[in-house]
Amino acid sequence: MEECIFCKILNGDFGTEFVYENDYVAAFNDINPKAPVHVLVVPKVHIASLNELEDKNLMGELLSAVRAVAQKTGLKAYKTLINTGKEAGQEVFHLHLHVMGDK
Repeated sequence: MEECIFCKILNGDFGTEFVYENDYVAAFNDINPKAPVHVLVVPKVHIASLNELEDKNLMGELLSAVRAVAQKTGLKAYKTLINTGKEAGQEVFHLHLHVMGDK
Protein backbone atom coordinates (compact mmCIF):
# COMPACT_ATOMS: atom_id res chain seq x y z
CA MET A 1 0.00 0.00 0.00
CA GLU A 2 1.51 3.28 -1.14
CA GLU A 3 0.78 5.48 1.89
CA CYS A 4 1.37 2.89 4.63
CA ILE A 5 4.37 3.78 6.82
CA PHE A 6 5.13 0.11 7.51
CA CYS A 7 5.04 -0.71 3.79
CA LYS A 8 7.52 2.12 3.23
CA ILE A 9 9.76 0.72 5.99
CA LEU A 10 9.57 -2.74 4.41
CA ASN A 11 10.43 -1.25 1.00
CA GLY A 12 13.59 0.31 2.46
CA ASP A 13 12.45 3.92 2.14
CA PHE A 14 13.89 4.88 5.54
CA GLY A 15 16.89 2.57 5.85
CA THR A 16 15.37 0.92 8.91
CA GLU A 17 17.53 -1.81 10.42
CA PHE A 18 15.61 -5.03 10.97
CA VAL A 19 15.96 -6.92 14.23
CA TYR A 20 14.71 -10.03 12.42
CA GLU A 21 13.62 -10.83 8.89
CA ASN A 22 12.59 -13.80 6.78
CA ASP A 23 10.65 -14.19 3.53
CA TYR A 24 7.30 -13.43 5.20
CA VAL A 25 7.86 -11.00 8.06
CA ALA A 26 10.21 -8.33 9.34
CA ALA A 27 10.78 -6.91 12.81
CA PHE A 28 12.13 -3.52 13.79
CA ASN A 29 12.36 -1.34 16.87
CA ASP A 30 9.36 0.81 17.73
CA ILE A 31 10.19 4.52 17.35
CA ASN A 32 8.10 5.29 20.46
CA PRO A 33 9.02 2.42 22.80
CA LYS A 34 6.88 1.61 25.82
CA ALA A 35 9.48 -0.80 27.28
CA PRO A 36 13.28 -1.14 27.23
CA VAL A 37 12.84 -3.64 24.38
CA HIS A 38 9.90 -2.82 22.10
CA VAL A 39 9.97 -4.44 18.67
CA LEU A 40 7.24 -4.54 16.02
CA VAL A 41 6.75 -7.70 13.95
CA VAL A 42 4.96 -7.06 10.65
CA PRO A 43 4.00 -9.19 7.67
CA LYS A 44 5.69 -8.24 4.41
CA VAL A 45 2.31 -8.12 2.68
CA HIS A 46 -0.09 -5.33 3.56
CA ILE A 47 -2.84 -6.61 5.83
CA ALA A 48 -4.76 -3.86 7.60
CA SER A 49 -5.45 -5.69 10.87
CA LEU A 50 -5.85 -9.07 12.50
CA ASN A 51 -9.46 -9.08 11.27
CA GLU A 52 -8.19 -9.35 7.67
CA LEU A 53 -5.58 -12.06 8.30
CA GLU A 54 -6.79 -15.32 6.76
CA ASP A 55 -3.48 -17.05 5.96
CA LYS A 56 -2.84 -19.57 8.75
CA ASN A 57 0.74 -20.09 7.58
CA LEU A 58 1.41 -16.38 7.92
CA MET A 59 -0.09 -16.48 11.42
CA GLY A 60 2.49 -19.10 12.29
CA GLU A 61 5.28 -17.04 10.72
CA LEU A 62 4.30 -14.03 12.81
CA LEU A 63 4.34 -16.02 16.05
CA SER A 64 7.61 -17.73 15.15
CA ALA A 65 9.09 -14.30 14.50
CA VAL A 66 7.97 -13.13 17.96
CA ARG A 67 9.92 -15.99 19.51
CA ALA A 68 12.96 -15.26 17.31
CA VAL A 69 12.87 -11.58 18.27
CA ALA A 70 12.72 -12.47 21.95
CA GLN A 71 15.74 -14.74 21.57
CA LYS A 72 17.71 -12.20 19.50
CA THR A 73 17.06 -9.38 21.95
CA GLY A 74 17.77 -11.48 25.04
CA LEU A 75 14.24 -11.41 26.42
CA LYS A 76 13.46 -14.31 28.73
CA ALA A 77 10.02 -12.95 29.56
CA TYR A 78 8.00 -10.63 27.38
CA LYS A 79 4.50 -9.67 26.42
CA THR A 80 2.95 -9.42 23.01
CA LEU A 81 0.19 -7.07 21.98
CA ILE A 82 -1.96 -6.79 18.87
CA ASN A 83 -4.23 -3.75 18.68
CA THR A 84 -7.07 -4.41 16.25
CA GLY A 85 -9.13 -1.40 15.22
CA LYS A 86 -8.95 2.28 16.04
CA GLU A 87 -11.05 1.88 19.19
CA ALA A 88 -8.52 -0.66 20.50
CA GLY A 89 -5.59 1.69 19.95
CA GLN A 90 -4.41 0.62 16.49
CA GLU A 91 -2.66 3.64 14.98
CA VAL A 92 -1.01 2.13 11.90
CA PHE A 93 -3.37 0.04 9.82
CA HIS A 94 -0.84 -2.59 8.81
CA LEU A 95 -1.03 -5.64 11.06
CA HIS A 96 1.77 -5.62 13.63
CA LEU A 97 2.62 -7.44 16.82
CA HIS A 98 4.34 -5.60 19.65
CA VAL A 99 7.02 -7.56 21.50
CA MET A 100 7.87 -5.81 24.76
CA GLY A 101 10.06 -6.65 27.70
CA ASP A 102 12.99 -5.81 29.91
CA LYS A 103 16.35 -7.54 29.58
